[in-house]
Amino acid sequence: MPNAPKPFFWYELMTTDLDAAEAFYTAVVGWKAEPFDKAPGMPRYIVVNSAGRGVGGLMTMPEDAAKMGMPPAWLGYIHTKDVDASTKALQEAGGAVHRAPDDIPGVGRFAVVADPQGATFMFLQPNQPDQPPVPATTLGHVGWHELYTSDWKAAFDFYSSQFGWTSAGQFDMGEMGIYKTFGAGPESGGGIMNKPPQIPVAVWQFYFNVDAIDAAAKRVTDNGGKVLMGPMDVPSGQWIIQCQDPQGAHFALLAPVR
Repeated sequence: MPNAPKPFFWYELMTTDLDAAEAFYTAVVGWKAEPFDKAPGMPRYIVVNSAGRGVGGLMTMPEDAAKMGMPPAWLGYIHTKDVDASTKALQEAGGAVHRAPDDIPGVGRFAVVADPQGATFMFLQPNQPDQPPVPATTLGHVGWHELYTSDWKAAFDFYSSQFGWTSAGQFDMGEMGIYKTFGAGPESGGGIMNKPPQIPVAVWQFYFNVDAIDAAAKRVTDNGGKVLMGPMDVPSGQWIIQCQDPQGAHFALLAPVR
């Protein structure tokens, strides 16, 4: 098992309307957007920032992904110091490689992969020195990571063995099954559960921190998005909503106690 957990540390939206997505998320989450132009020849990319740090990026759906029928979606990057070794270990553990390790000029080396149950994510080996993690409650940053999968036990075993994630307990949700929580470092955590029938494939969902859930829900609908579930309170005492942006990408919002 790795000595230190490898968490998600960057989040990327692939969308069909980049300008509309930028307008929506800056209004809803409060991010400050800026173009990224440090990678020569790279397609247009927008970095979204909060509390003085980059949170993630927005980009137009690659043509090959669109041809395969991939819908607009948020994907997460797991940090690694050796993307080739991490990709090889993932394959040996039953995962899949959708795009072999490759270089992004001026950024680092990445790969597009999936866990053994099919949930897609990415590896990134950054060129720049590591930055210290921000507090998990920082506005605009991801405060929770949630995996919907076909086998929560096998999924947790995979992520814990590959990336050093640790158990943080579990909850029995009755007909919805077990909700397994995990830690992925001092400021990163989340939960894993078996997906309900309406979710066709295993997928990660990311919860962005906002200051007040009701106001955030209104911003979602006022700007053309949909609230799919909530507001509802969770055992931590926080409030959540699960949403869909105008282009169809799913995301969630997390706020303190009302």
